[in-house]
Amino acid sequence: MDITAITALNESIGVSAKSDTKVNSDNTEAFSSLLNSAISMYKEADQLQKKAETAEMNFAMGYSDNTHDLALAQQKANIALQYTVKVTNKFLEAYKEIMNMQL
Repeated sequence: MDITAITALNESIGVSAKSDTKVNSDNTEAFSSLLNSAISMYKEADQLQKKAETAEMNFAMGYSDNTHDLALAQQKANIALQYTVKVTNKFLEAYKEIMNMQL
């Protein structure tokens, strides 16, 4: 079995192992990315809620008799909503923590 050093692997894929390299990051880009991610999460949760409502209406009107699809749509919507609420709460906790920091 051939064992190769990590630095050799990094060099083979083009990653520099120097510790003195600086990473330039743009805070505006990071915030924009975070905001876009949050917006897409809300949109996805909304779409799943609408699909669940449509499945409920189709089942109630008799267009569909498959309870499995109805339960699946409802469960997906429920999980997405719970996840969205938890992420929002954690974000608000972090925001409050940052606002309470003294400079």
